[in-house]
Amino acid sequence: MHAPTPRQPLPRAQVLAERAFATLERFLHIEAASGIVLVIAAAVALIWANSSLSDSYHHLWHLPVSIGLGDSTFSQSLHFWINDGLMTLFFLVVGMEIRREIHEGALSDLKQAGLPIMAALGGVAVPALIYVGVNGDPSGLRGWAVPTATDIAFAVGVLALLGKSIPANVRVFLLALAIIDDIVAVLIIAVFYSGGLDYQGFLVAGLGLLMVLAFQRIGLGSAYAYLLPGAITWTGLLMTGAHPTLAGVVLGMMTPVVARPMRERPLDLLGSAAETLRGSHDPHHLAGPLKQVRLAQREMLPPVTRVQMALHPWVAYGIMPVFALANAGVSLQGVDLSAPGPQWIVAGVALALVLGKPLGVIGMSWLAVRLGWCRLPPGVSWSGIALVGMLAGIGFTMSIFIAMLAFDDPVLLGAAKLGVLAGSLVSAVLGLAWGMMYRRGLRTG
Repeated sequence: MHAPTPRQPLPRAQVLAERAFATLERFLHIEAASGIVLVIAAAVALIWANSSLSDSYHHLWHLPVSIGLGDSTFSQSLHFWINDGLMTLFFLVVGMEIRREIHEGALSDLKQAGLPIMAALGGVAVPALIYVGVNGDPSGLRGWAVPTATDIAFAVGVLALLGKSIPANVRVFLLALAIIDDIVAVLIIAVFYSGGLDYQGFLVAGLGLLMVLAFQRIGLGSAYAYLLPGAITWTGLLMTGAHPTLAGVVLGMMTPVVARPMRERPLDLLGSAAETLRGSHDPHHLAGPLKQVRLAQREMLPPVTRVQMALHPWVAYGIMPVFALANAGVSLQGVDLSAPGPQWIVAGVALALVLGKPLGVIGMSWLAVRLGWCRLPPGVSWSGIALVGMLAGIGFTMSIFIAMLAFDDPVLLGAAKLGVLAGSLVSAVLGLAWGMMYRRGLRTG
């Protein structure tokens, strides 16, 4: 046995730096803090886009950013790289969280997994029906799908403001519902608002997914090895005309939930490598044991947990605030509500988000449970389902995107954006108010 080496005092500056970094690390893992940062970024974008500096706001996100190899270049706006590039990492983290829940969490039971699907379908159908009921004019009917989508980033960010006292399964339910909701929205865009999908892109995406499966089969455990097949999958979905961020969801769902098989357990491998390091005095013989230490450290956790932990701070405090800054700047200039058409579009979108979303989510969930098709997740009451329904009314990005596809008339487009903004804001406020009462009831109960 080797006697432990006595601890040596560290320089004062190093001690203070370690304490500061430890405090920062704890802060970065507080979800309520990430929600506050997200809301601040959205508020800055909204003020900036409606100030005297609005031209600089729109000019910034339209700056071209190019990547190239030799004579081949691919150029898109900064807005594209944020929404369709960086947000893929957000969807990757979401996909991995759903994958974990399907494996051993709230979605591992078939009846529980079916509930978010039913709730999402209700949250798409009821808002569309409310919008159609309010807008009878043919010019306004094209916007029927505007209030059907839920903005995952903003909804999760608002939920994070309520803190960890909200049951974890409520967040999982919201994530599952929002992902299904967005998938339905993408299908609506492909069928009703585009010329169709380019199916050759699915062959490219399929090649990327086959590479992922092959790499997993031969035991490649490094996350960096999957960058190439992930990029191929993303490119394939982009070629189809669908949202390439869905590549993140697919890859996240494919991430293994158990560590790869090894001839020796990671703890045993770590112990033998540590013994070798203690007994070796030749620096040239340290490469092998150090490689074993890195391998054992990596394989201590399953990939779905390891990658999610590594990406969380970057997504929560980098990607999501930048996303909010680039998308929440809805310009209200030029919105004319003097004519009946724009007025009904604003009313239809706002009512569909504020009333239609919770009615659809709660109503379809109640019906599915009542008929015995599904059951509520553990720890989630009907108050929790109501909270999810209200937060699902936060539309923002996807709703604005559909509005841009639905309306060519600038006046009608401005009205639709105003309806999205108003409905999402009211839904967020109602969700926070209800969430605080729900949280207080959990504490007293």
